[in-house]
Amino acid sequence: MSRAVHRFSAKTVEKAKEPGDYCDGGGLYLQISGTGSKSWVFRYARHGKSHWMGLGSERDVSLAEARAKASDARRQLVDGKDPLAAREGHRAQEKLQKAGSISFADCAKKYIDSHKAGWRNEKHIEQWQNSLDTYAGPVIGELAVRDVDTALVLRILEPIWSKKPETASRVRGRIERILDYARVRGYRSGENPALWRGHLDKLLPSAMNTKKREHHAALPYDELPAFVRDLRQQGGNAARALEYLILTTARTAEVIGCDPEKEIDLKKAVWTVPAGRMKAGKEHRVPLSPQAIKVVEGQPEGNYLFSGGKEGAPLSNMAMLELLKRMGRDDLTVHGFRSTFRDWAAECTSYPGEVCEMALAHAITDKVEAAYRRGDLFEKRRLLMLDWARYCGSPKGDVVPIARKRAATT
Repeated sequence: MSRAVHRFSAKTVEKAKEPGDYCDGGGLYLQISGTGSKSWVFRYARHGKSHWMGLGSERDVSLAEARAKASDARRQLVDGKDPLAAREGHRAQEKLQKAGSISFADCAKKYIDSHKAGWRNEKHIEQWQNSLDTYAGPVIGELAVRDVDTALVLRILEPIWSKKPETASRVRGRIERILDYARVRGYRSGENPALWRGHLDKLLPSAMNTKKREHHAALPYDELPAFVRDLRQQGGNAARALEYLILTTARTAEVIGCDPEKEIDLKKAVWTVPAGRMKAGKEHRVPLSPQAIKVVEGQPEGNYLFSGGKEGAPLSNMAMLELLKRMGRDDLTVHGFRSTFRDWAAECTSYPGEVCEMALAHAITDKVEAAYRRGDLFEKRRLLMLDWARYCGSPKGDVVPIARKRAATT
């Protein structure tokens, strides 16, 4: 570029005092405000409109540096680019890169913290965190959330997609939500690699084709009486909690979260689990057998029926599983005792299926039936739970008397 374009010298810039815009040439101006402050601006026209782009203060940007910046801006114009838009895009990219340095694990924590107030209970929060820690954490937990791609999502899902389809589906959905959250927050950009429809459905078999119910290791019902006898010889809260769980066919979370003062009525022999602690989100009444009441009466007073190691805290959700291991029964799961009950009810009694399903607090899948179902079959379930408790304590696992079977079906 000819020297005629460069009209300023360092001394000219230093001596300039009067407010105004002074042209150096090539669109570069020295702008002096009414207060005397000096700054560099680049003036250009694009699509018939005039634009001014700040290049920095004269104190921070030298004449040579201002000319270099103006030269870069003119080059962008020649290439058909808008210098202002290009700079904003660059700043946005820098911001995205800086924000994107947040790890997937930290982003997941932010997502959970921002949504947990609307979730139904603490157990749901634990399930979210545990599933992500177990399956996503080892692969992408410490990785920048912006770098999570399809290949990494597949590394998480493929090992469990066929073996644990229900778990895999939940994990995929949770990763998708976290990555959507990250995009909206500016932590990443582009498509969501955990999206199912139109993306992962092209790479993984349909969940409907792989989905087999994940059976929990369960004790055969004819071995249950002997197991219960052994269990009753064990000391500690975990043993009493497991006995209560078996007698009531409840889930782990329902048992360890039980507040006896609010939920248990010993006079009416009923345990009412509030909707917020139920998987189906609906209040569930459990008829208590004399054996279950004996467990309740043997527990010390406290915030929870089965207290944990820390004062005011419930029993750990792993305590009963650890108990099974100490008993040498690591082939079993706590949840599996619900399957034991269901097998016994089907094989050894004539109680209707809907009574047994209601005892397990299973949701009614038929929408029409659910709409017309008003009661909870409580009295029929009371007979069922009495027979179940008697069976659990029987010497050889006696079956239900025929007379009781008839009563259950009338």
